[in-house]
Amino acid sequence: MSDDKAEKGMQVLRKLFGEDVSEPQFPDDLRRYTVEHLFGDVWQGEDLAIEERSLITCTVLIAMGREAEQRIHFRGARNLGIPRAKIEALLTHVAHYAGWPVSVSANRNLDEVWPKESP
Repeated sequence: MSDDKAEKGMQVLRKLFGEDVSEPQFPDDLRRYTVEHLFGDVWQGEDLAIEERSLITCTVLIAMGREAEQRIHFRGARNLGIPRAKIEALLTHVAHYAGWPVSVSANRNLDEVWPKESP
């Protein structure tokens, strides 16, 4: 792996998923592309804040119905300090463009990984 991109990628992964995160357990090329390119390039830059990238990623995963990845990235959003209310608003907005079923399913996933606090 390119040391600089790999380190940048791992820094983003740690911000999203915690300090004890390890490199993804994927085949060599997919792991390298994930760490170096996706998180070492795509998630970098000053044009979008990491929180904005997280919200965009959650939105796309909801719209596409990618439930396993939603769970991962909802945790990442929480770890970045994004309020649950923002994710809930995102679900409502996406429902109007991608459909109620994907937003309702995503809401179940959100409740699973980020339970609402009782009043």
